[in-house]
Amino acid sequence: MANLTLIRGGGDLASGVALRLVRSGLSVLISELPKPLAVRRSVSFAEAVYAGQIEVEGAIGRLVNKEQIPDTLKAGVIPIIVDPEASILNDPFYSKTDSAFQLTVLVDARLTKHAPEPLIAPVKLHIGLGPGFEAGQNCHAAIETRRSHTLGRVYWHGRTQPDSGLPEGDARRVLRAPIDGTLAAFAEIGAHVEAGQVIAEILPKTVSIQGQGTAPSKVKAPFSGILRGLIHPGIQVYAGLKIGDVDPRDDPIACRLVSDKALAVGGAVLEAILSQPEIRASLWKKELQ
Repeated sequence: MANLTLIRGGGDLASGVALRLVRSGLSVLISELPKPLAVRRSVSFAEAVYAGQIEVEGAIGRLVNKEQIPDTLKAGVIPIIVDPEASILNDPFYSKTDSAFQLTVLVDARLTKHAPEPLIAPVKLHIGLGPGFEAGQNCHAAIETRRSHTLGRVYWHGRTQPDSGLPEGDARRVLRAPIDGTLAAFAEIGAHVEAGQVIAEILPKTVSIQGQGTAPSKVKAPFSGILRGLIHPGIQVYAGLKIGDVDPRDDPIACRLVSDKALAVGGAVLEAILSQPEIRASLWKKELQ
């Protein structure tokens, strides 16, 4: 029997966590929405929901159904399932002690920034990332995700810093939908963009009495740089939703590597898991015998 870690969410931060765990020899499963909203899609396992498969820094993630999970894990591939409610926690196959894989750890990496709903089934270790989590109340361990001297710290009591409501660094870098509607992209992730260049349009859902659609709303680059991220074209968005990210450092490598923050948080998740003797003892049990 191998312990299995379920990561809820497949965005860039969650993908950094997945890389840390997989590279350390742990088995990982990712659950996502039917239409993920990941911005840094080139380094997000969530993109497999659209593309079927994605490679992030040498690790492969593949969209599968529940029945394909065991074979996918045995092949050294990260299985991604569409399961926004984490209903797999109720699957008898993954709760039996004699199963090939047993769900032992859950990492909530959705970054909703508010208190999570109760789990539909208990796990030995529930780890929450970022605002909204309080260790000992709605999770076992909470991990700080805000850049500061406490980034990546594991709390077994208390809560992480509250959501500041502001993006890190230059707030202009974050692109947000100006209106509700459907996103149409005019630039690719990794492309250089000039200040004022149209990166995307939001096609509104509303139609006037005369039957004419409202004009699209343009999303422009705030300054010159690299388009570091943009959510999947064709997605329904709402006003204020983060839809893109422009990096003024103008380095295309930043589009192909998970961030230092994601790796730091991933290291904290690994620390939390290995700090539990019962879980740690069974992770490499076969190798120690």
